[in-house]
Amino acid sequence: MKIVCFLYPSFTAIDLIGPVTAWNMIPDTHFEFVATSRGPVRTDTGLEVTATHDLSTCTTSPDVVFVPGGGITSFEAIQDDKFLDTIALASSRATWITSVCTGSLILGAAGLLRGYRAASYWYARPYLERFGAIPDDSRVVIDRNRASGGGVTAGIDFGLLMAAEWTNPTQGATIELLMEYAPQSPFDSGRPELASSDVLARAIQLVGPEMPETLILQAAKRRGFAPSA
Repeated sequence: MKIVCFLYPSFTAIDLIGPVTAWNMIPDTHFEFVATSRGPVRTDTGLEVTATHDLSTCTTSPDVVFVPGGGITSFEAIQDDKFLDTIALASSRATWITSVCTGSLILGAAGLLRGYRAASYWYARPYLERFGAIPDDSRVVIDRNRASGGGVTAGIDFGLLMAAEWTNPTQGATIELLMEYAPQSPFDSGRPELASSDVLARAIQLVGPEMPETLILQAAKRRGFAPSA
């Protein structure tokens, strides 16, 4: 199975590392890490991931296309039409088209989520409608051959569920045990509906309300999406 992961500057490292850790335990799985140019791609944490291929050399017939999310840089990534078009081309022959966090916005801008339910990071989720997708607040959403995880840590749940989908539930459960994935949330505030009003207000202040809206509108207009009603 060949999985093509599309990378961009300052993407969220755990969005990639969580699923790839699970999928690497599936026999005969091979990865391509694709960016605008080959070489190191700096993540949000400062860690670097090596892009093994650039946009002109990546496979156009993968089994899986995967896009991780990011902060403001994921909104900036949807301004790159060549990046979006390469994702769309690879996806046209892929068996599965997938994302975690705001990676679903990138899939949406590439024209791949029209009429599909999709998950995303809680703050960014409503913007999916701009690209014809149906926002879903589930932690993992599978709609036909589109699969998406919610924000950040949902990538591990997503990775495990997809491993089971591609193999069998026993394999998925075995990988979960090998990863010792048994989360216990210390504050029980990991979703907006669970957080206190003070915590939610602080989080909204930190993510910032203005620039993403502008970038989404620019991309939606440029990519030919009709304005939302």
